[in-house]
Amino acid sequence: MTQIYLDNAATTALSQAAISSMFEVTQRHYGNPSSIHGFGRDANKVLRKARADIARVLSVSPDTIIFTSGGSEADNLAIQGYALANMHRGKHLITTAIEHHAVLHTMEYLEQRFGFEITYIKPENQEITAQQIKEALRPDTILVSVMYANNETGQLLPIREIGSLLSQHQAVFHVDAVQVVGKIPIKPQELGIDFLSASAHKFHGPKGIGFLYSSIHKFDSLIHGGKQENQHRAGTENLPAIAGMAAALVHQSTQMIQNIEYIHDLKSYTLKNLSEFDFYVNQAGAHLPHVLNIGFPGRLNEQLLMRLDLAGIAISTGSACTAGVVENSHVLEAMYGSDSPRLKESVRISFSELNTKKEIDILLSALKIIIGG
Repeated sequence: MTQIYLDNAATTALSQAAISSMFEVTQRHYGNPSSIHGFGRDANKVLRKARADIARVLSVSPDTIIFTSGGSEADNLAIQGYALANMHRGKHLITTAIEHHAVLHTMEYLEQRFGFEITYIKPENQEITAQQIKEALRPDTILVSVMYANNETGQLLPIREIGSLLSQHQAVFHVDAVQVVGKIPIKPQELGIDFLSASAHKFHGPKGIGFLYSSIHKFDSLIHGGKQENQHRAGTENLPAIAGMAAALVHQSTQMIQNIEYIHDLKSYTLKNLSEFDFYVNQAGAHLPHVLNIGFPGRLNEQLLMRLDLAGIAISTGSACTAGVVENSHVLEAMYGSDSPRLKESVRISFSELNTKKEIDILLSALKIIIGG
């Protein structure tokens, strides 16, 4: 049975660039980057190169890149670290109702344990606007966290406009860019971003590694111990994973324009051929090329996922799955309401440059068998 992977917003296959880099570092550069002997200096050189390579892709200084265990830790480090270090300036934070749980649960933690007040911006006509952020700002607002693109629908949020707005306010700007880095061009400094989170496994790098871009230096650490990562994250660096992440990002950046064009064409091909089905698209405004969130009226997404899985095709609902039970999407609930049938009908197809039109044809054939058309 042919196996087809169309869940690239969840994770991606390791690129050959990442594999080669990780293999070399594991075998040849196994010293501790903090050691002062030759092995340590050799490892530190690899570490510095990886940091510089990532910084170059983002057009930022290497000393603004902090390595983390992934996007969730990067989100926590930025939000929790900054809020706790600066609560004397105010205890009001702003985010949106469609954020990843790494952001939402961090906000809840700060609210429950430290008394912060959180404003959750809900979509209006399925979109988040800079005007909503402007209206929510207060003199005691110290941080605004808005994702660059939504992981379930692919919707792009007005990051440039929000960044410009916050340039006139004390609040710093955190952006969860996990779905964007390595997929579309992004330059944090030009967008007014103070903190930016990224995760390697979303752009064909290894799991368990990511980074936080930070133009801010005063924020609390989550992990205490040594002085690694400019004293922002203690612990010996995971050098093979860091090198693999940098190699993957550099490779993706060199192929980015052609990948965008290829994936856009693949998505258009999918939508064109879906026209023979009764379906709808959960989409509003600008969106990422690689994410497609659709629903089939009267067809339960959980059953559809299982049937496609049995056919060797992997897609997702884009929402949390706990103990084998698909939960309602908080994103679609915020966009369409808690009583919308879309919550039980919607699925996410997410592409990469490794997918082909032949795979899409197989998906469409499977859908014909499952739901007719």
